[in-house]
Formats: sequence, C-alpha cells, structure tokens
Amino acid sequence: MNEKEQFSWRKRGKSFRYAGHGLKVLIAFEHNARIHLVAAALALALGWLLRISSLEWCLIVICITSVLSAEAVNSAIEALADRITTDHDPFIGRAKDLAAAAVLLLATGAVVVGLIIFLPKILSLIS
Repeated sequence: MNEKEQFSWRKRGKSFRYAGHGLKVLIAFEHNARIHLVAAALALALGWLLRISSLEWCLIVICITSVLSAEAVNSAIEALADRITTDHDPFIGRAKDLAAAAVLLLATGAVVVGLIIFLPKILSLIS
C-alpha cells in the first residue's frame, strides 16, 4: 500500500464487496466448497440439536471457517496456476498439490474435532 494513500471508507467498502464476490465465486464454481458447506450445515444443525457449549461452538466455527478459507486459497492458487499454463508443469503441480493437502489436513482436523464434540453426546443419547 502506498504510504501517502489516505484511509477511505469507500475503498474499505469496495474491499468487502470484492470479498463477497469471492464468496459467491467460491460457492458457485468450486464443487469441493459446496461439499464443505453441506458438512458445515450438518455440524451447525447437530450443534443446535445437541445444545453444545459456547466453547464447543467456538471450535466448530473455527473449524468451518478454516476449512472454507483454505478451500478459497486452494481455489485461488489453482485459478492462477491454470491462467499461467494448462500444460503440465511439475512446479505448478506441486503448488496445487500442496494447497490441496492444506485443505485435506484442515478438513481432517475438523472431522476429528466434530467427533470429539459430537460422538460422546450422541452415544449418551443412544444409551
């Protein structure tokens, strides 16, 4: 950012509009993001039904936003890489694989957190 540039509410508003557009693009064009949204909706519904604690809600929200954020970054890397070349390039492939691995790691962690929170509550309802 240019140090001489003055703060502007209008520019801050535009940045939020750009981010909102990015969310629309993520949901409209990225199939994996839709899968993550379905999982998030199920976690939110389960949390509501099982009346999880405030701390548990915080963990669920952090997991949801982390996975969706990683998916957005992964999609951005893929879009930029595909813009550079559609030919096979081992370095671009490596970058795309690493970005996908980040999403996988966060999604796996989110599942583990979900199991830690929800499984005991579900088991206590069953027994």
